[in-house]
Amino acid sequence: MRETKTLEFKREVSRAFLKTVSAYANFGTGEILFGVDDDGNVVGVTNPEKTCLEVENYVNSSLKPIPRYTLDIRKMNDRRVVALTVYEGHDKPFYYRGKAYRRSDTADVEVDRLELNRLVLIGQNLSFEEVRSHQQNLTFDALGSELRERIGVETVDADILKTLNLYSDADGYNNAAAVMADENEFAGIDLVRFGESEREILDRERYTGVSALKQLHAALSMYRKYYQYERVDGTRREAHELVPEEAFREAIANALVHRLWDSPANIQVSLSAEDIRITSPGGLPTDISFEEYVGGHVSILRNPIIGTVFYRLDYIEMFGTGIARIQASYKDATVAPKFFASDNLLTVELPVLRYTGSLSTGESTVLECFRKGRLLTRGEVQEASGMGRARAIRALNALINKGYLRKVGSGRATHYELI
Repeated sequence: MRETKTLEFKREVSRAFLKTVSAYANFGTGEILFGVDDDGNVVGVTNPEKTCLEVENYVNSSLKPIPRYTLDIRKMNDRRVVALTVYEGHDKPFYYRGKAYRRSDTADVEVDRLELNRLVLIGQNLSFEEVRSHQQNLTFDALGSELRERIGVETVDADILKTLNLYSDADGYNNAAAVMADENEFAGIDLVRFGESEREILDRERYTGVSALKQLHAALSMYRKYYQYERVDGTRREAHELVPEEAFREAIANALVHRLWDSPANIQVSLSAEDIRITSPGGLPTDISFEEYVGGHVSILRNPIIGTVFYRLDYIEMFGTGIARIQASYKDATVAPKFFASDNLLTVELPVLRYTGSLSTGESTVLECFRKGRLLTRGEVQEASGMGRARAIRALNALINKGYLRKVGSGRATHYELI
């Protein structure tokens, strides 16, 4: 038996356990066992009834407000222990000595100002996107253009913004409206195209303080630049994707909809020859497990107002199908997307698809020389592939015609790059 994020051991009663009580009441139900040492050894308590009374008095006199909890006496290894179960409460934040706490693995740490503000909003049954924005001089050209093109709304007026829950006569624009506005004060998205390693940056764009819609289209533009191409096969010209666009669009849209918009961190999009990784600030909502998230059957919108706008514009589905659609786009591939979650981050990894069925042996050999995304000269290709000059040139030209490589530079400065 060992301590976890939701299980704490205390050999005896002291005020130290009250930080854990605050953490459980603020961030998730948990249990404290009195009569168990730090190593998980059951030592028991000599007078469990007295221990229960001490624990109750400590909680009732030290926590503001008093959380909901239960106490019971259990028998473990022929010894008696006291179990204190603290339930996550609605009247957040729960303070101990004027400070609110959260669990970090098996430790209790004081929440920072940002986390405290979130707890206050939850205690008021509000989300960050619902709060009145201190920016009230907002414009919505990007949103207006999207509404016209996608659903035929000609004018973005107060009535339309009210329908989208972005504006009210009483409070004006909310934070969700600021997120959708042309200019705002929020973090954004950082797009980086890497070369052979993360030390080699080939392309970078950063969009902050702009509409979430502009961020979406900027990400799609860079994706199309590096992961879509046309391949010539005989007399036919075929469009191909190295990463399915549907998967990328879903992942970016979901990152924008589900991110913590009060966080100063940007969404990070890392593009390489092997995969695309999209990391957004804010882990999973507390009411959904990682298994439920990956299963794609449960959807809890962290930002339902922003989510509704994206849904009306047909960028996301409202019924928890985003992850399933990402997975479905890889159903015939030999690789699959991966998902990672922590307390503060959520990452989607989209591997690159490989199309090699129509390549000759020589073309496949040359193509393998570029798998790390490097720029190579003809001489370097010859050396890496073991081919002669004429055969290497034929393979390079064929790969250019089929859309796998592009030629960069001219003369002695000529290099070849994997698309």
